[in-house]
Amino acid sequence: MAEQVLNERAALDPAARRVALIVAAAFFMQHLDGAIINTSLPQLAESFAVQPVDINIGITAYLLSMAAFIPLGGWIADRFGAKNVFAAAIVIFAVASIGCGLAQTLWQFTGARIVQGAGAALMAPVGRIVVLRNTEKSSLIDAIALTVWPALIAPVIGPLIGGVITTYVSWRLNFLINIPLGAIELAAVMLFIPNHREGEPTRLDVTGFLLTAASLMLVLYGLERLSLGGQDRTVATGLIAGGVIVGCLAVRHLLKTPAPLLDLEVFKVKTFRIATLDAGITFRLAINATPFLLPLMLQVGFGLNPWQAGLYLLVYFAGNLAMKSVTTPMLRTFGFRNVLVGNGLGVAATVAACGLLGPATPWPLIAVVLFAAGLTRSMQFTCFSTLAFADVSPAQRSPSSTLFNMFQQLALGFGVAAAAVILDTSRALRGAADVGLTDFHAAFLAFALIALLATTMVMRLPPDAGAEVSGRAT
Repeated sequence: MAEQVLNERAALDPAARRVALIVAAAFFMQHLDGAIINTSLPQLAESFAVQPVDINIGITAYLLSMAAFIPLGGWIADRFGAKNVFAAAIVIFAVASIGCGLAQTLWQFTGARIVQGAGAALMAPVGRIVVLRNTEKSSLIDAIALTVWPALIAPVIGPLIGGVITTYVSWRLNFLINIPLGAIELAAVMLFIPNHREGEPTRLDVTGFLLTAASLMLVLYGLERLSLGGQDRTVATGLIAGGVIVGCLAVRHLLKTPAPLLDLEVFKVKTFRIATLDAGITFRLAINATPFLLPLMLQVGFGLNPWQAGLYLLVYFAGNLAMKSVTTPMLRTFGFRNVLVGNGLGVAATVAACGLLGPATPWPLIAVVLFAAGLTRSMQFTCFSTLAFADVSPAQRSPSSTLFNMFQQLALGFGVAAAAVILDTSRALRGAADVGLTDFHAAFLAFALIALLATTMVMRLPPDAGAEVSGRAT
């Protein structure tokens, strides 16, 4: 049967665009906060009269709090209304940011980070529910494209912004800037986002919540410990194994209980399963590891200072932005499967190319490689994020959004931990005391192979996968 491109495809109407932009702005506040804290660790330690390594408890507390509350997102949105919960999440996050910025001791800071993590945990899945409930499927690509750019941009520009604020003002401002941002966001939510509710709320599945939260906390904490290397690796492996075991118990419970916290039936939707699980989480390993590896390689391997490395990262950031204008027409012309396979090969090629760069490489060539890497990363991220919700029913929006966010967090943790392990393993095999350029090259080449593996998984998609969303018909 001949394939043709639909000439008519619904544009994102102004109301839906406004909702998507409001949600995107909240996501940006959340992602930026997470990206800039690492630049402030020495100053935080000095203010609290502790060692820089002790500040990790604040990062860990945020991570574990977020892991604990993520599974509740869909149920709370159905119970109290997605708009109300999204607004509450913004308030919790902003108020906790005040606590972080005004903290005088490490324990005050840690407590505020726990509350901040709870707000962030609700913000992401509920924000996606808000977008899904206010957007027609035929214009979902444009809406999702608007909401995914914070996750692409914040890890790149966050360290730059945090470094400038910490150096020339104070680390406290990194958190206090969330106050005006949160106030503007809250006003926009209350004014412009409808409070749609779908279905009758059910009783909270307490057992499912406890098992799911415990599994996520163990796995994510284990991945963080794994990324630290050294003697923590044995403990980290045990934590991850324990998390997997508890996760299996959670799955068993969720499949048997009449009203589960998370409806796993959504994994029967092939596009959601591939975009969220196997191919999706595998690709995100490479996508999430790259922003972690690049600044380190440019400084440790190339000998650049943070400012010089930051300029190269801006080129990478520009590639992320440049792809936004062509994602929709590409999907409309070629469909999800063809774009994901072709661009997946591009992801693998550009990640491998990063593993061939060195201090002697001409700077224009480095810029071209990083720009191309940003282009392919942006396309793949947007495609998977859109395809995941292309075929889910209205009743499945809440559990699908929560599950998608859970696996996105796992992919982020696995990506950073895998990068750290590969670097350390390569260093050990060389018998070197410190990580060097060769180790970064090995890591990039390993993630290029992972991207190739994920591309083969994408080929299982049918040719018309997500056609209602892409606007391409068979």
